[in-house]
Amino acid sequence: MNKEDILNIIKQGESETAEFKSNFNNDTIISLSAFANTKGGKVLIGITDGSNIKGVSLNKESVKTWINEVKQKTEPSIIPDAKTLTIDNKTIVILSVQEFPIKPVSARGRYFIRKNNSNHLLPLDEINNLYHSSLQTSWDSYEYRGADIDDIDLEKAAIFIKKVNDSGRFRLNGTPQDCLEKLKLSINKKPTNAAMILFSKEELFFNVHVGRFKTHSHIIDDKMFRGNLFDIVEDTMKYIIGQIKVAFEFTGAIQRNEIFEYPIHALRELVLNAIVHRDYANPTDIQIKIFDNSISIFNPGKLFGGITVEELKTNYYQSRTRNKLIAESFYLTKDIEKYGSGYIRVREAISEYPTMTFDYEETGDGFLVNLSYTNQKTTSEIVVSEGVNEGVNEGVNEGVNEGVNEGVNQLYSLIKEYPQKRTPYFAEQLKTSVKNIERWIKILKDNNKVEYIGTPKKGGYFVKK
Repeated sequence: MNKEDILNIIKQGESETAEFKSNFNNDTIISLSAFANTKGGKVLIGITDGSNIKGVSLNKESVKTWINEVKQKTEPSIIPDAKTLTIDNKTIVILSVQEFPIKPVSARGRYFIRKNNSNHLLPLDEINNLYHSSLQTSWDSYEYRGADIDDIDLEKAAIFIKKVNDSGRFRLNGTPQDCLEKLKLSINKKPTNAAMILFSKEELFFNVHVGRFKTHSHIIDDKMFRGNLFDIVEDTMKYIIGQIKVAFEFTGAIQRNEIFEYPIHALRELVLNAIVHRDYANPTDIQIKIFDNSISIFNPGKLFGGITVEELKTNYYQSRTRNKLIAESFYLTKDIEKYGSGYIRVREAISEYPTMTFDYEETGDGFLVNLSYTNQKTTSEIVVSEGVNEGVNEGVNEGVNEGVNEGVNQLYSLIKEYPQKRTPYFAEQLKTSVKNIERWIKILKDNNKVEYIGTPKKGGYFVKK
C-alpha cells in the first residue's frame, strides 16, 4: 500500500475497515480485534479523528513493542502487519489485520465487531453465533445435553421422513434412527438440539404465542402453540387464517375463489422464517399479533451472520442461517423453497396488494416484522369483506334525501345480487353516471355497508356482513 492509497483512506475518513489513532493505546488493540472479527482493516497511528496528519515519535523498538502488545492482549493471538510511512515529514504507522478464520477474537477478555466506523461490544449470544458461524456449524448441530434416542418421538420422525421422501429432494431408507443419523440429526444415537426441537416426546416450551387484538391493550383472543415444529407451523397458520377476513369471488365456475385480506403465501413465509431462524437459546416466545389492519411477528434473536436490515431490502442479500439443521429439515420437506429467498417472495406476494406495506427492524433482543395496509377511497384499494349482509338499513342513513336514498338502495341491492362488479357496470345497469355511482358507493362505505375487495384488475364491490 503506497502513499497515495493511504492519503485516499485519510481523505475518506474512518470506515468499516479504517480507524485513526493519534497514538498507540488499548483502543488500538480493540479496533484491531474488531477488524479481525469482521472483514479485516487498518489502524492508522498518527492521524487524528479529524483526519489530520499529526505523526508519531518512534524509537527503534516502538513498532515491535506494539506488535507484541497486540499479540499478548488478544485471544486467539493476532499479529498485525506493520508499515511506517512518511507524509509531509511526519511519520505514521499502519497496523493491518485480515479477517480471522476462527472467531471471535477477544481484546483483554472482551469481544468486539466493527460496524460502520465504530467498534461494538458483543453480547454473549452474538459471541456464540460468531463462533459457530466461523466454524461453519450451528448450535442446533450439537448433542442435546442429557438426552438419548429414547427421548425422540419416532412416530413424528417417521412422518417427517415420509414427507422428505415425498418431496423428492432427498431419499431416506432404513429405520427412523438410521435416517436421523444420515441427516446428522442424531450423532452416535444421541439426538442433536435440532432433533429434540423437532421430534421430542416432551414439550420443550419453544412457544409461538398468537393473539387477536383490537388495540394494543385490548386482547380479543390468544393461543399458545408448542411441540413439533412442523405442527406448530400448521396450527399457527390455521389460527391466523381463522382471524383474518376473507371474501369470495364468483366467476361462474363451480368452485368460488377465495380472496384473503393478506397473501397467505407471504404470511406462511414469515411464520416459517420466525420458527426456522429464531434464537432457540433465547427463552422468549415468538409473538404474533393480529390487528384490524396489520399483523406483526416478533422473533427472538437478531439478524444472524452480519446481514443487515438494509441488505434484506434488496434482492441480492446473502443468506445466513442460525439453525442449519432445522433449516435443512424444512428445506427437505419443501416447506422452504430456497435458501435466502423468503423476503423476496414476500415482496412478490404483496405486490398484488397496492396499499400493503412490509416493514421489519431489529428491536430489543429480537427481530420485528410488520404487514399492514390502509383503506383508500378509490378503486385501487384492497379491503376484504366479512360476508354478505341480509338487508339494508332503512334509507341507509338518516338525513339522506329521497332521490339519493333511492339510488343508494338500488345500488346496494345490485351489489348484493351481482358482487365483484365495479362502477362502470353499476352505472350501465342503473342508467346513471359513474360519478353518481361513486357518490352512492361512498355513502354505502361510510355506513359500513359495502367494501372493495381484491386487486385493482380483478376486484370489485361486495356487501359487508
